[in-house]
Amino acid sequence: MSMHKLAAVVVFAALASTAVAQTRSSVKGPNLGQPVSAEEISKWDIEIPPSGKGLPAGSGTVAAGEVVYAKACQNCHGPKGAGKPNDSLVGGVGKLAGKGPALKTVGSYWPYATTVFDYVRRSMPVSAPQSLTNDEVYAVTGYLLHLNGIIGAEDVMDAKTLPAVKMPNRDSFVPYKEKR
Repeated sequence: MSMHKLAAVVVFAALASTAVAQTRSSVKGPNLGQPVSAEEISKWDIEIPPSGKGLPAGSGTVAAGEVVYAKACQNCHGPKGAGKPNDSLVGGVGKLAGKGPALKTVGSYWPYATTVFDYVRRSMPVSAPQSLTNDEVYAVTGYLLHLNGIIGAEDVMDAKTLPAVKMPNRDSFVPYKEKR
């Protein structure tokens, strides 16, 4: 390489490093995404503990839940929660301690009905999380509880009745301690 070309490369490298340094010094933080407002955060800060503290107004019946399930859940979880292509939501009682693979469903695994509500409300359907109304979430939660034989067909789920549901696997978990 000639001295002329070498000098040109050195000058180019010096200019490039100066430009990068100036760009970095003008950027504050990693510059990822957009700032998030308190209002936007509050839409996702919707945790419901086992006690049901913070459950929203609304209610739902098993019959209404069957309609919501057919519309929003069945494509992923199959008819009546039987699974395929994704997780099964029904059955599996007695399969956690058995010799075969554990089948973790709403009826066999979940310790609290309120956390079923919380999960559905927060993240389902997977293609449109938080798109269901509170009434629809209460209804589909009731439908899933009914399919697992935990509540009756005429039971109504709301902020009072949901925390009172005794799940079959409740006593197999470490007790939950709520945040203060």
